[in-house]
Amino acid sequence: MRSYARHQLKQDSFTTSTAETISWAVEHRSKVTAAIVGLLVILAILIGGWAYINYRDQQASAQLAQAIEKYNAPIRSPEIPASPNLPSFASAQERAKASNAEFTQIAGKYPFTQSAAVARYFAGITFRDLGDSTNAESDLKQVADSRYKEIASLAKVALAAIYQDTNHNSQAVELYKQLIDHPTVSVGKSTAQFLLASLYESMAQLGEARRMYEQMQKESPTGAVAQVAGQRLQALARQ
Repeated sequence: MRSYARHQLKQDSFTTSTAETISWAVEHRSKVTAAIVGLLVILAILIGGWAYINYRDQQASAQLAQAIEKYNAPIRSPEIPASPNLPSFASAQERAKASNAEFTQIAGKYPFTQSAAVARYFAGITFRDLGDSTNAESDLKQVADSRYKEIASLAKVALAAIYQDTNHNSQAVELYKQLIDHPTVSVGKSTAQFLLASLYESMAQLGEARRMYEQMQKESPTGAVAQVAGQRLQALARQ
């Protein structure tokens, strides 16, 4: 009897609570409707925004492919005239300048897309080719901080090279350590380790370089990584 009474009380409480909720919803149906409509609008904006960005990325990708093709165009010998059927350049600097303009234009025209990040990466690379370290660093930093981790890793490698060129080795070391701690497909851990060890060698920090090569041997005792690390250790031992 008591059990039934408790059950009946719970059921009455639930019924009362449900009735109150329905009553409130009916009384405030305009507010409830407005809230639902608001959520639907937000959802539509998110879906539409994603679709729009995806569409823009496809547009950017086609232009990016052409710009990369131009960047890979051959350098012709001085005695060979330019051919309209085969794009070529008289010098690497001329090629870098021409393709840099296209990469910069794509990056600016299609923001928030992955293709724009790749274009800005190449813009940074070509700025470096032109000897413009300031703009190269600016572009590569943007890519290194982007959400596209694969191209961001490549940007960090290029940025580290600029820091080495400009004698900011401590900043290059920090970037290589980040890549070692957070490897990607485009820049694996062993690649970052080799780059850091090589930098240590150039800085005459041979003890740090040696420890890095030994660590690589320990982590990959068999295979190409251990073999190359062993060769570098032998070279250091002769110094």
